[in-house]
Amino acid sequence: MSVADHAALPLVERAQRFGKIIVVGGGCYGSYYVRQLMRARSAGAIDWRELLVVDRDEHCAVASSIRARGDGQPPDIHVVAADWREFFERYLGKAACDRDASRADAIVPSPLMPHLMFDWLMGRARARWPDRDVAAEPLLHAPDTPWRRAAPDGTHYVSFAEWICPINCIEPRLCPHTRDLRTWSLPRTAHEYVEQARSRGEPLAGPVILHCVHRAYGVGMFGTSEVLEGDDLVRVTAEGAAAEILVGTMSHCHGAFARLVIGQPARGSTHWTH
Repeated sequence: MSVADHAALPLVERAQRFGKIIVVGGGCYGSYYVRQLMRARSAGAIDWRELLVVDRDEHCAVASSIRARGDGQPPDIHVVAADWREFFERYLGKAACDRDASRADAIVPSPLMPHLMFDWLMGRARARWPDRDVAAEPLLHAPDTPWRRAAPDGTHYVSFAEWICPINCIEPRLCPHTRDLRTWSLPRTAHEYVEQARSRGEPLAGPVILHCVHRAYGVGMFGTSEVLEGDDLVRVTAEGAAAEILVGTMSHCHGAFARLVIGQPARGSTHWTH
């Protein structure tokens, strides 16, 4: 099929199809993401089985919008009133037990959320190896990005932008701000960071990369399967030995890095491997 023929296909035939889409937060960002996803669905660019918006406030902006619209709101959009960490502990734990059921699921992160996926991976490691020290530790060296800030919890927030980016930027190859070719990409930076650390003799493994990629109408996501694959990498890397693993949630331009440190197993210790 030629490019011209492909472009002529009805959009609905090329729609990206998801199982669950989980939007982190039901405030200003979440409301924007839901509106854009609805527009993308109307245009035939995307579809889903269920759209969940997770917010501690049952009266958040998205919930208020649903109530205001009444019967006009599709029945497959729901607000889950829950703490983000508690929600993902349940949801990802269930997904890990039934990977086929969650294979088409995706997560829409919020620019202001904590490093939730790292927290889940760390919690999994602690449950898997209860007799071992498992902690988030600061990076030993700052990543080579124009903007970076270290948080007290060990997370290192990084960005290639020293300006304020619009929420709907899709990070194209031609940067809308510089009007020049975007030569940077944080996933590549994460791999280079691990390689440089190992060349210095540091036992850093990974990286686990949760790459938020633009999917439709200015909304970025990463797959639930990527989080589970990150858990697999942690399990294999730290099985039977101490380990340090770089974990990052990122787009091409912005991200959060953290170092997951797992101590030596005790002699004769037992653990679960799920």
